[in-house]
Amino acid sequence: MTITFYKYHGTGNDFIILDNRAQHNGKLTEEEIRHLCHRRFGIGADGLMLLTLAEGYDFGMTYYNADGREGSMCGNGGRCMVKFAYDLGIHRSAYRFLATDGDHEAELDISGIVRLRMNDVDKVDASLDSYILNTGSPHYVKFQPEVKDFDVIGEGRAIRNSKKFIREGINVNFVETLNDHTIFVRTYERRPLAAD
Repeated sequence: MTITFYKYHGTGNDFIILDNRAQHNGKLTEEEIRHLCHRRFGIGADGLMLLTLAEGYDFGMTYYNADGREGSMCGNGGRCMVKFAYDLGIHRSAYRFLATDGDHEAELDISGIVRLRMNDVDKVDASLDSYILNTGSPHYVKFQPEVKDFDVIGEGRAIRNSKKFIREGINVNFVETLNDHTIFVRTYERRPLAAD
């Protein structure tokens, strides 16, 4: 099988993207997606996305995790998909697209920067030192001083792989408040265990 693919990255996440408006690529299996995303034996990526037709929208976005399973909304993936749509000739001043968690709006400025509006968070579970919320993907948020020097990998991995989150995973965000208008965030991503 021959597949035309593109590779995009956003803020450190990389994606294989396929133009599936003609529905040629919609039959990929979990195993095929897992192989394509494998970093040593495939193309290598954090996920695979399909740009599709979606009635009433500029396009649709289907996202698959590197383990081959369909995933939840990915903000960096959404930003890449908007740029991909533009590169395919879908030129808009503002984009509206459909993802697994509903519709999204985005803009692409003249310098190529994509601004994406994520869906509003409707529930936040707060504990003594953290917050759990869903932006289309689950996030664990913990305020942490001196984030720049914090062991994000070790602490993030421990939280992501803890008994509570081991099955579905969770993005772990460590946040430092710099001033009234600025925060500094470092994230340990919830990459599926099978994709390593």
